[in-house]
Amino acid sequence: MSSLINLSTTKNTKGTKIEFDDLSNKVIACALEVHRTLGPGLLESVYEAALVHELVIHDIPFKRQSELPVHYKDIELDCAYRIDLLVGGALIIELKAVDALQPIHEAQLLTYMRLSGIKTGLLINFNTLLLKHGIKRMVL
Repeated sequence: MSSLINLSTTKNTKGTKIEFDDLSNKVIACALEVHRTLGPGLLESVYEAALVHELVIHDIPFKRQSELPVHYKDIELDCAYRIDLLVGGALIIELKAVDALQPIHEAQLLTYMRLSGIKTGLLINFNTLLLKHGIKRMVL
């Protein structure tokens, strides 16, 4: 299940009310500040560095470029998967700076969530005029 984020804490979807967790809302607020300050058109690495700065300012715990091993049968494969940001040990953030989010970007985030056992993720594309159009929340 995935849903497009709006800035309120709840969203109605076909009569069902979905609560957006506090951690997701805090990260989105930080991302909005980064986008408001820098705007679209920069490299993903610039947005990542700026978002890390905002997370530090707001005392939100995170790991940057966290390694994600892949287990196959009885071995651990060194595939060099890296989660852009693992926030609070409970939220995966996958950052993009692309013309438009594609299904492969969603698949990437969902794969990271499945491999890590983390149930919630945010896909954030900073290359949009309005950041709210570039944020997707995914839930397993």
